[in-house]
Amino acid sequence: MKDVSLLKELEKSYRIICKPGFIALDPVQFPHRYKKREDIEISAFLAATIAWGRRDMILRSAHKMFTIMGTSLYDFIMKDGYNKLKKNNIHRTFFESDLKYFCKGFKRIYSMYGSIENLFLNVNVWEGFRIFREEMANANKKIYSRHIADPGIENKNGSACKKLNLALRWLVREGPVDLRLWKNIKPSALYIPLDVHVARTARKLGLLERKSNDKKSVILLTEKLREFDLSDPVKYDFALFGMSALNQDRE
Repeated sequence: MKDVSLLKELEKSYRIICKPGFIALDPVQFPHRYKKREDIEISAFLAATIAWGRRDMILRSAHKMFTIMGTSLYDFIMKDGYNKLKKNNIHRTFFESDLKYFCKGFKRIYSMYGSIENLFLNVNVWEGFRIFREEMANANKKIYSRHIADPGIENKNGSACKKLNLALRWLVREGPVDLRLWKNIKPSALYIPLDVHVARTARKLGLLERKSNDKKSVILLTEKLREFDLSDPVKYDFALFGMSALNQDRE
């Protein structure tokens, strides 16, 4: 049964946080900077990939990364601009060699699917993550990147895939913060980007009992949030983040 008082609390927090002013404080600002569809897709996945640690460092690192790639991320990738990358650090454990890995993977995906969105069509989110991870590895001599989480199979043994879920939230949900670039995937199909702060708050509110921050917890929490908004459960990522971590760093 829906907890009306909790729903009101979640909705209030959502309305406070999900405003245009939030964009400048968050890595979502980078996809907002581009006009071309491909550049927005690429920037969303790359910015989400390095979205851990102190937010000021994330923003500086993302700015550095996208400056390296120039005005068109898509052109940088498709014209093999990544071949000039070396091994310089970009963000914590993410180096230019990791960026090159992603670029090679994106080139394969665009060559095979036409867009990153097409890779996710006709499959559920978790299967899309599995295919994405496999295609990235296929473009890199079957080597799997530590920066692309393994969603596992079905509902077991998988990572929470926080960064991948965050990229999809940006690309699929309506604004003002998210971009709704991908029109063929419904917001109802998304899963919450579960970080330590969101998970901690969800447990305090009684929305999540499971202790591990893994795929199963993501599924359980998202199913609970669907009781409050079936069409857009991931909107409450803003609410939980606002309740717990407005002045915290996402991990």
